[in-house]
Amino acid sequence: MSIHDNKWCVLPYLAVVLMAAVAAAEGVTMDGEPKLDKLDPNMAVPGVDGNTRWYDAAHLGIEGQAWQDTKHRFDRLPGKSEGVVPDPVWRLAQHSAGLHVRFVTDSDTVAARWTLRFESLAMGHMAATGVSGLDLYVKDGERWRWAGVGRPSEFPTNETTLAAGMPPGRHEYLLYFPLYNGVESVEIGIDADAELAKAPAYPAERAKSICFYGTSIVHGGCASRPGMAYPAILARRLGRPVINLGFSGNGKMELELAELLSELDAALYVVDCAPNMNPEMLTERVEPFVKALRQARPDTPIVLVENVVYQNAWFNKARHEGYTEKNAALRKAYENLRAEGVPHLSLVPCDELLGDDGEGTVDGVHPTDLGFMRMADALEPPIRAALREAGEAP
Repeated sequence: MSIHDNKWCVLPYLAVVLMAAVAAAEGVTMDGEPKLDKLDPNMAVPGVDGNTRWYDAAHLGIEGQAWQDTKHRFDRLPGKSEGVVPDPVWRLAQHSAGLHVRFVTDSDTVAARWTLRFESLAMGHMAATGVSGLDLYVKDGERWRWAGVGRPSEFPTNETTLAAGMPPGRHEYLLYFPLYNGVESVEIGIDADAELAKAPAYPAERAKSICFYGTSIVHGGCASRPGMAYPAILARRLGRPVINLGFSGNGKMELELAELLSELDAALYVVDCAPNMNPEMLTERVEPFVKALRQARPDTPIVLVENVVYQNAWFNKARHEGYTEKNAALRKAYENLRAEGVPHLSLVPCDELLGDDGEGTVDGVHPTDLGFMRMADALEPPIRAALREAGEAP
């Protein structure tokens, strides 16, 4: 029998082969689902109960980390910056604010085990869950929803079940690391018969990160959970990777930081430093800082953020003058830069950042989760507008 006699068998076979080749080229399965990069179970450490496998989260790829050449694998600044940036900035860069992993698993249970770098689990005005805890989200369609929190109870190592009784099938998760502590290691525990895979990559048009640089507010003080810092909220809303370079008490626009930021091929820079600076510092530093960034990155949008309204300033004259004088200096620098023709530069006013009812902070300055949600609401439209103006996906 010749091949021509079997043409009705051969043609469907060839069609299937062609469809499989097209799917492979597009990075999807025959069913149109994203192809997953599954971790080899041999990478895992069996749990003592025999029902769990523990995977080093680093195998999934740490996101939110701008440099790979770090002194410690969970630092936020490169090793070369030690001794170059101010010492407090270097120490604070050892906090894992903004670092996270995304993964896919069909496990009924998601557990975590993490070892902290620093003994202080909490602060007087910030919960241990935000300072030293983990925070788990799960994707519901195109929306991220909260799934579970890792409560730290001791130093250095904690272990907990983050979520259990999950619906059958694969789900995509996002696990945030501590905001005001560092980690030596983070492990993810799944059922022994479940699979663990890296999450699909961001689409090409949204693959570039937004870089946030600033103060304790950017750092995440005083969110109750790591996922409630405003850069993390905006990352979930925008569907983009985000880099958190907040340094508590030390967002001061040093030129050394401008040089480091300019190394990043970012989609946009958000500079939120006014709370750590006085009017004289703002007058002295804003224009050189922006010009240094603009020289290195001619087309990357830069969004400057005014100082938040101190929540007791409505009746405290000194507090009112404190933020208004700083914002006047910042606006003057912004106007000078615009007059000189610096492109893709915008300024977010303070009025809507925290609201006007005094309910958005723990101490009049540092946002609660409510305050961070309000900040995200206020910052999202100008960030989208700046991205759109620069030709980036908003």
